[in-house]
Amino acid sequence: MTTHAISPLSGILGDAFACECGAVLAGRMTAELHAAENGLCTVCLGSTLEDAAPGLRRGCTACAATGRRKEQITWQLAYAEAEQLITMSVVRGVVAAYDGPFHLSEIADSVRAGLGLPTGRLPVGPRVRDLLLELQAAGEITMLSAPDEMIGTDLVLYRDPQWQRAHTLGL
Repeated sequence: MTTHAISPLSGILGDAFACECGAVLAGRMTAELHAAENGLCTVCLGSTLEDAAPGLRRGCTACAATGRRKEQITWQLAYAEAEQLITMSVVRGVVAAYDGPFHLSEIADSVRAGLGLPTGRLPVGPRVRDLLLELQAAGEITMLSAPDEMIGTDLVLYRDPQWQRAHTLGL
């Protein structure tokens, strides 16, 4: 059985990758295709780690740090299902019930309970986070949280960010 573990290849080839099976892969797209053909996650290329930002490596969120394609596809299908169930109107309705500050986890828990979803069934938190960020970009809510961690000079991480509806701030 041939082992497949794809890693970046440094040298003059530019954006190239090498696989333990001996294949040299020119470009990210070729590496992703080789990964998919061999049952590996196309995000982390089977390494189980992803580069979230320069200097920040973490377990791959696309495959739950397994490096396998099956888990990646399962995640993608679950997120697509979450997109269908957890709409902007659902999140707006939950946010409307809060006069004061609220955390991402509170909104996600309320959405999960309101839709009767068991824990772990769908990626509720990531879907709710994406919709809250859209509401923030539209000016409907304002983030109140300070970053929990700074990576370098221009990247910040929030673990459970807090927002408030913009019209309740009393500015």
